[in-house]
Amino acid sequence: MTQNQAAWVTGSAAQPTHPFSIQDAPYPTAGHGEVVIKNTALAINPVDWKIQTHGAPWLGKWPFILGTDVAGVVVDVGSGVTRFVNGQRVVAYGHSLGSQNPANAGFQLYTLAKESHAAAIPDSISFEEAAVLPQALCTAAAGLFLKDSLDLPLPSATDIKPTGKSILIWGGASSVGGTAIQLAQATGLTVITTASAHNHELARSLGANAVFDYKSPTVVKDIAAALANTEFVGVFDAISEPSSFEMVRAILDQLKAGVKTVCVQPYNKPTEQFAPVFIMSNALTFDSNKYVADGIWKDFVSKALENGRLKPKPDPEVTGNGLEEIQKAVDILKKGVSAKKIIVTL
Repeated sequence: MTQNQAAWVTGSAAQPTHPFSIQDAPYPTAGHGEVVIKNTALAINPVDWKIQTHGAPWLGKWPFILGTDVAGVVVDVGSGVTRFVNGQRVVAYGHSLGSQNPANAGFQLYTLAKESHAAAIPDSISFEEAAVLPQALCTAAAGLFLKDSLDLPLPSATDIKPTGKSILIWGGASSVGGTAIQLAQATGLTVITTASAHNHELARSLGANAVFDYKSPTVVKDIAAALANTEFVGVFDAISEPSSFEMVRAILDQLKAGVKTVCVQPYNKPTEQFAPVFIMSNALTFDSNKYVADGIWKDFVSKALENGRLKPKPDPEVTGNGLEEIQKAVDILKKGVSAKKIIVTL
């Protein structure tokens, strides 16, 4: 019998303990449309330290396993699975925060994932590189393509025709922002974005047409001017802090633009003129949104990684090997990083 182990968050949903507890975990069984992945690389996301620090009262099961981003090798295939076979290198989104099933989490040796939220990794991409993508991909896709969000046409991995339409992506050097730039560019949009001065080249390399320093005293005026005479389709705020909301609102006021804004953290002061739509990566797991999940994971990711249309950015930074290193990695991210993704290998 294969043994599984995990980095568990113990305590209660209201008062989690610190640090993670490395203990045995059930070995998952692949059901219909599911695969079991032997993990090789795991990425850390802000939600991981936030739940460990503040708890998650909405999670029904406790203790729990965190982690949404995995890359590894398929070791078991459930019924109905057609895109994967045992031994295949894959990247996948662990949807445990939605399913409330720890088997779907990333911080363990073996993860149970949906076929619909996994993609084959070409030989040119390492496990560490691939692991930076899943949550960023799902979040960016939810904001750009869902009908309740910006409702853009799905991206193409090969045939991209410029539409003449523009989008503002606030925070282009973040993992979500950088992925949103690439997805928006793959729909033919002109992408205007923001980043620190030292990350401008990164944003351009991902497909941004114009990059502005969000610290500049003239950033609101400059971005409004860049968008002024375009067919402006909306805003993706990948930072969603009070300062970014304030500046996005000021830009829209200058343009007198009635476009939609999507955000990755809730906005608490909506008005009739400015009411950003809060989106979550988990939205792609809903049956009603399967058309977007398929458009990304089935039709786009593998081809786009292979031909370079999708770059796994920001670059991975491996901070340790083994489940016992996850706590250190989470703590590093909690202190703050710029233009890199914290990775633990197994």
